[in-house]
Amino acid sequence: MRLLRRFFVLIGIFFVVCLGFSFTEQPFWGYHWLGTSKAELKWKPKSIILLGGGGMPSQSNLMRSWYTEKAAKTFPEAKVIVAMPGLLSDSLSTPQLMKSELVLRGIPAERIAFEPKGTNTRSQALECQGVIKMQESILLVTSPEHMRRAVLAFRKVGFEKVNAVPAFENAAEADLSFTDDELGGNSRMIPDVGNNMNMRYQMWNHLKYEILIARELVALSYYKLRGWI
Repeated sequence: MRLLRRFFVLIGIFFVVCLGFSFTEQPFWGYHWLGTSKAELKWKPKSIILLGGGGMPSQSNLMRSWYTEKAAKTFPEAKVIVAMPGLLSDSLSTPQLMKSELVLRGIPAERIAFEPKGTNTRSQALECQGVIKMQESILLVTSPEHMRRAVLAFRKVGFEKVNAVPAFENAAEADLSFTDDELGGNSRMIPDVGNNMNMRYQMWNHLKYEILIARELVALSYYKLRGWI
């Protein structure tokens, strides 16, 4: 029982520390570092690789598709490769739906190819060896927290010119504040939060960033120990 109590105390301390950090800027800058520390555009890409991140539709794949469209229109001569496992003969499979999303956004279907076998970042990089010449410049599109590991993994297998675009979300430009009492309802003993953006949004976003950062640091450590980066 004593050991169990100590365990719960440690969990409580850890939660309080995480909660405290959520009121600071550190989680954002940690997330930003994962997305930008290896993201660069040094070479004109011959291939744009959209690294799949989930089902379709999903927040990650839709965000990555949006950035892939922008990249494909900026570099109209580059081919687009959807790296997502799935059954290509099924029109409702995730890779085919990702292709349909890109076509809907104005990317010609003939520009889009697939890498449908890789089931993690390492295997996607290995499978892309059979689709792209190692000396060609490539542009990776993926979520910010995944970007550093993706670039390092592709470099590790031998790709010489790796560009990267992190699919960051953009904050809403509108003023979302409000006056609580003007909206009616119960006002007794209830604090006003209408003008407190930290409490309404930022703290919760930072808690999410902390989880993403922790997961990605574990993944980076595993990849490093395996010699994949």
